[in-house]
Amino acid sequence: MSIELKTVKYIYMPKTPYERVALDDVSLTIEEGSFTAIAGHTGSGKSTLVQHLNGLLSPVAGEVIVDGIDINAKDKAGKIKAWHARQQVGMVFQYAETQLFEETIAQDIAFGPRNQGLEDAEIEERVRQAMEMVGLDYHKFKDMSPFALSGGQMRRVAMAGVLAMRPKYLVLDEPAAGLDPRGREELMAEIQRLHKKGKLTIVFVSHSMEDIAKMADQMLVMQGGKLRAAASPAEIFAQAGLLQETGLEQPQIMQVLARLKQAGLPVDTRAITPEAGLRSLREVFNIHVK
Repeated sequence: MSIELKTVKYIYMPKTPYERVALDDVSLTIEEGSFTAIAGHTGSGKSTLVQHLNGLLSPVAGEVIVDGIDINAKDKAGKIKAWHARQQVGMVFQYAETQLFEETIAQDIAFGPRNQGLEDAEIEERVRQAMEMVGLDYHKFKDMSPFALSGGQMRRVAMAGVLAMRPKYLVLDEPAAGLDPRGREELMAEIQRLHKKGKLTIVFVSHSMEDIAKMADQMLVMQGGKLRAAASPAEIFAQAGLLQETGLEQPQIMQVLARLKQAGLPVDTRAITPEAGLRSLREVFNIHVK
């Protein structure tokens, strides 16, 4: 199972003086169980792309296929299947705390499942499980106002509201934007845990090359509405020309190792995470000790 885009094109404000092609012939596959990161400068098409994954936007050309179903089908039978397929893709927007509106955390998380027509007992169980999935104690937080929480905790509540609807695919548009360092670290750790233990397929938009290097197994690079590259983070970070053309940078550890290499140390400049970089430095240190 997967999400597949086939030659997708999207135009903002078509047939007006402000017409702009936001996605241009984009084809890609997001496999079930993967952790896919989407990178690119502002205006590259990242947010437009993810809004196609559950039908918030519909392409002017091309297809979006979720688990074998065209989510923009036009015939009556196809529309029913498309609706169910769209429910498999949960979306958490940037600054997701602005989505919160209910008096209590439990009520806010229950909003989606209630609209799905579920029984009260099932809704309560889903709320409890969703809160546990994002690291919020059910009994401690359920009756609190979501607006009494920290920014990072509010993001978790918004995420729980999506998880309570039991999607297979979780799409996050810059989930850590605007958070302080501690809140950012905690939230990204929860997302990584959801992928590993919750067996969720994660798609996230990020400007942080460090987060991408640490968490993703597939990286998509967007530029000017086009998909410039789709490969592992290690493969993409090794392409200096591509990074320069798209305005992206290597993770900081790769930049440090490159400088050490230039200074004459035989370090492995392919390390993309601090942990891998530290192992490389230890190996060099041991060699020099010998």
